[in-house]
Amino acid sequence: MKNYSLIASFLLLFVLLANCNSSEASRLQPCRPSGTITGKTPPPGKCNQENDSDCCKAGEKYKTYECSPTISSQTRATLTINSFEEGGDGGGPSECDDNYHSDSIPIVALSTGWYNGGSRCFNNITIRYNGQSVRAMVVDECDSTMGCDDDHDYQPPCPNNIVDGSKAVWEALGISDPDDVGSIEITWSEE
Repeated sequence: MKNYSLIASFLLLFVLLANCNSSEASRLQPCRPSGTITGKTPPPGKCNQENDSDCCKAGEKYKTYECSPTISSQTRATLTINSFEEGGDGGGPSECDDNYHSDSIPIVALSTGWYNGGSRCFNNITIRYNGQSVRAMVVDECDSTMGCDDDHDYQPPCPNNIVDGSKAVWEALGISDPDDVGSIEITWSEE
């Protein structure tokens, strides 16, 4: 009888360790594309190219993501510029509150995985670049799962590592004309 309980104890320990290791391994796996969408030509005047935004191209395949890289104290990302104002290249109102926001305040949209279903709405993040930093509030999602349609201003889906910042974010980082730059590699952290 002792042998059976000893074997059962080892088996239980083995199962627990295997589960722990597999969940840790899945958490550390890189974020891979979840699919693709096929681009279509936007109707005339429907893709706003303010801030040098890209428009979808007919027949081109665009990767989609439901995840983003793991967040750390120095998460690496690509900063792009976005207008959060009505009529701007951001498309519709912000996901967090269904409102438009002034580009003169430091606000951002995060890729779908980091946006995490809105769990970071109105939280501040710190963005760092070249010795400068800025505190910005999350107000929107940069959709990594959809694009090339009217809801997304006929722009491709966002890559999975985007922090899409207002002009105020760029200016606080010492870049007065972000259109000349396009995008920069930054790090960010949650506050």
